Amino acid sequence: MKIDCLTLGEYQTNCYILRGEEPASDCLVVDPGLGAEELLVFLAERRIKPVAVILTHGHIDHIAGVKALREAYPDAKVLMHALDGEMLAKPVANLSSLMGCAFTAEPADILLKDGQWIEQAGVKLLVLHTPGHSPGGICLYSSEDGVVFTDDALFAESIGRTDFPGGSMARLLGSIREKLWPLPGETVVYPGHGPSTTIAGEKASNPFLR
Repeated sequence: MKIDCLTLGEYQTNCYILRGEEPASDCLVVDPGLGAEELLVFLAERRIKPVAVILTHGHIDHIAGVKALREAYPDAKVLMHALDGEMLAKPVANLSSLMGCAFTAEPADILLKDGQWIEQAGVKLLVLHTPGHSPGGICLYSSEDGVVFTDDALFAESIGRTDFPGGSMARLLGSIREKLWPLPGETVVYPGHGPSTTIAGEKASNPFLR
C-alpha cells in the first residue's frame, strides 16, 4: 500500500491518501478535513481519483472536505460508521456550530459496521469500531501492510478528547485495549493528528493507558 499524508486546516488533521502500489489511478481518501483545496491539487497533479472517501468519525475537522470531493469526483462513495452517520447533517453534533458556521452534507453512501472489510483501489482495510471520542469512531487496519489508521482514538503518547457530545473516557480506553492492543506490536499507527507511532511504543509509553 502506498500511503500519502496531507495535514489539513487549522486543526492540523491528517488526511490519508491510500492506493495500491504504483502505477495506480484509483485511491481511497481518509478524512478530508478543512482546507480541502490542497487535497484536490494533490489528486489532480498525480492524476489519481478517489473511488471512496472514508470518514473515521463525524467531527468537522475530519469531514469538511466531503462536499468538495463529491463535486470534483461525483462517483466516489462516502463511507462512515452508522452511529456517526447523522452527524453529517447536524452542525451541533459535528461541532461546526462551535466554529461559527453550520456545516451540513448529504448522508453517507455506505454505513459501516465493526468487522467489515473495505476492499477498493487495491487496498484492503478492516473496520474496527472504537467508540469513545465519538459514538461511531472507527480505526482501519491492514494486516498485510502492518498499519492501522487510528482516527482520534489513539495518538502518539496521547488519546482523543472525550468531552464532546457522545464522548466517553471509559469507552475510549476500553476500545483501545480491546481493538488496538491485540494488534502486533510492530504495527505502525497513523493517527488523526500528529506523528505516527507503533502499537508497541504506545503500550510502553502512553501515559493514559498505563
